[in-house]
Amino acid sequence: MASNPKDRGLAIVIMGVSGSGKSTVAQMLAKSLGCMFVEADDFHSRKNKEKMRNGVPLSDTDRFPWLEALRDAIRKNINDCEMVTLTCSALQKKYRDILRTADQDYKPGNYTNCRVKFVCLEAPVEVIADRMKRRSEEGMHFMPLSLLQSQLDLLQIDEAEGIAKADATMSLEAIVDRVLVLLRTA
Repeated sequence: MASNPKDRGLAIVIMGVSGSGKSTVAQMLAKSLGCMFVEADDFHSRKNKEKMRNGVPLSDTDRFPWLEALRDAIRKNINDCEMVTLTCSALQKKYRDILRTADQDYKPGNYTNCRVKFVCLEAPVEVIADRMKRRSEEGMHFMPLSLLQSQLDLLQIDEAEGIAKADATMSLEAIVDRVLVLLRTA
């Protein structure tokens, strides 16, 4: 990166569909960087979690207050010149744009200078489905496998955004190393 991100504050959003490994990667990345970790699922309302648990995809009306709460948490860290890693599916550009507005200097479309950076974890559908099924059976997450297709249908990445991508089938250490390299070149 051009300057020390701790001098300006920086949010690194680990994004992707449910089951891609966002939480695990973001936690390990935070530990590696010595910064705070924020779990986006903790910001969902009980109603949102219940809808998803029952196999009902969230609407934008459900998502926007959640994204705005995340944006506010990111803004506090950026304003305090802190670095933070967080998870967020951030499947569509309009959702990422809400998070980007945590950087009060963000100008729509100027992704390079934005202090909210995204890294998308990608894996074959079969791998994601297996992870989601296992987590659901173990009662470790509210997102059922039945919602995977709705997430895949929503996922859109505009190449102009310059979102870094990492292979979520690599070892955890390799993924974090890859993310660190991607951030240095961002």
